[in-house]
Amino acid sequence: MTWKIQAISGELTGQEINIDRDMLVGRHQTADILLQQSEISRKHAAFLLKEQALWLQDLGSSNGTFVNDVQIAVETLLKQGDIVQFASLKFSVLEPAKPLEQVVESVDDATLGATVVEETIAQPSEAVATSETAQAEPEQPKTVAQQMNDQGMPELKERDANVSLTRDGMPQNVGIPKPAPIPEGVDVTASNEPPTEVSEVSTPVAQAAETQKNASVGLISIIVLIILAIIAWLMFK
Repeated sequence: MTWKIQAISGELTGQEINIDRDMLVGRHQTADILLQQSEISRKHAAFLLKEQALWLQDLGSSNGTFVNDVQIAVETLLKQGDIVQFASLKFSVLEPAKPLEQVVESVDDATLGATVVEETIAQPSEAVATSETAQAEPEQPKTVAQQMNDQGMPELKERDANVSLTRDGMPQNVGIPKPAPIPEGVDVTASNEPPTEVSEVSTPVAQAAETQKNASVGLISIIVLIILAIIAWLMFK
């Protein structure tokens, strides 16, 4: 694991230095981090890597080593954002990037937790949606038997357990009573209303027909009389 420190003062401001092993800080030519300012001791301090953690140790420098403006005399554990200072030179500690495997595991854990929360929150909404759907379903039309029951009439099954019903609730195999016999001499077809007199309507056509009929009757009568007269004349001749 590689840590970094970034200079925030002096001539190295903005420069980053990688720390991937134990490294010596000082003015000596053999120092891993070479700081040539006169205020820096030849062997000023040392960065130590222990189990991927970064430590800082002062090596008896003349102007001291500081962590967050506090001078240290023993090994001190560093963390992200700490400010280390050698004399007047300051550096910011940058935590190393996590390996790709750890990043993937962290994302998976976060995603799993978010999924569980969403499912927990979604349950009441689903229940409400189900309830609303059940309420929105249209009511099925009632059968005749159900309508009779709503009107206070008991169902046929309650009145006779042996009566079977159709799909609409109507009884099956129920005998229909015969009507009472009609007394003799009673005309059921006769109407109680008095007959209505229909007045004959006289029209010119009817009048002409009647006149022709009367003329025919008169002519026949004359012919009969003539025949009778001839017969009588022949008999008495």
